[in-house]
Amino acid sequence: MKFHFRSAAVLALCLLISIPSANAWNSIGHMAVAWVAWQQLTPATRQRAIVLLKKNPFYKTKWLTYIPAGTSTDDRNLYIFMMAATWPDEIKASNSGYKNDSNTPPQTSEATKNTGYRDKYMHKYWHFIDTPFSTDGTTLPAIPTPNAQTQIGVFRQTLASNASDSLKSYDLVWVMHLVGDVHQPLHCTTRVTAADPNGDAGGNDVKLTNSPGELHGYWDDVLGNGDTSDFQKAVKAAQPLPAAGATASDANEADWVQEGFKLAQSSVYVAPVGPALGPYTLDAPYASSSLTVAQQQIALAGARLASLLNTNLK
Repeated sequence: MKFHFRSAAVLALCLLISIPSANAWNSIGHMAVAWVAWQQLTPATRQRAIVLLKKNPFYKTKWLTYIPAGTSTDDRNLYIFMMAATWPDEIKASNSGYKNDSNTPPQTSEATKNTGYRDKYMHKYWHFIDTPFSTDGTTLPAIPTPNAQTQIGVFRQTLASNASDSLKSYDLVWVMHLVGDVHQPLHCTTRVTAADPNGDAGGNDVKLTNSPGELHGYWDDVLGNGDTSDFQKAVKAAQPLPAAGATASDANEADWVQEGFKLAQSSVYVAPVGPALGPYTLDAPYASSSLTVAQQQIALAGARLASLLNTNLK
């Protein structure tokens, strides 16, 4: 698949004009990751995944209602798989019935519980890993646990085990989402400075004059805007993605996090983003570069997710 840089630059300039806030890669990004993964899943893994996803509470109440009548079985299964990747963000809605916990893991058993859909915590702290760095010598804080890296390890073990299908269904949607999350560089890092000694919350504290007004939200939405029902838009965003490359074979989630951590320093916290908390105005070269990085990372996340599921989903 070829990446067209002229088209990318045009889209990147459009993104600078208006980007609404979102969580992680927004729904378009997460569904694009899932689309890439679906192309590389074995028939047996596809079938097993759909069996498990039918146990998700959103399967009948939301996902099926978004799919037009007359859609083929193959396409319906693809769209269900794509929409499932958004579920851990969807439950963060105020009317979801899930408990609005914080971004800091509590020092209680709820932080690490893995009990399936009867668990009504949002587990916001599972979506990222705040690996700190500093450019001004400020002392680095500890990395909170559990986090995205620890939970990918937990969930992939469940998928490979003899656990119940109900639990595997819950862990499947989480691992689909978190593999996408850790390929967004700002889900792997926090910048520590004298002015922000606890870290900038993965760029959430870095303000922009561009919409949506902060660095993290900008990167969440680089691939485009939309919600779970916009799966066709996600397909169009995913189809021209570049090939994942040789590192797609790396199955170690700790390596994925380190890649994102390094990318944040080399491609995110760069001019016109300065050393303070802003506000900064992102320009066209930054927009073009960020789109290139995002497309590469989403393609890589999809390939790695496919490998994880083909290897572990039993």
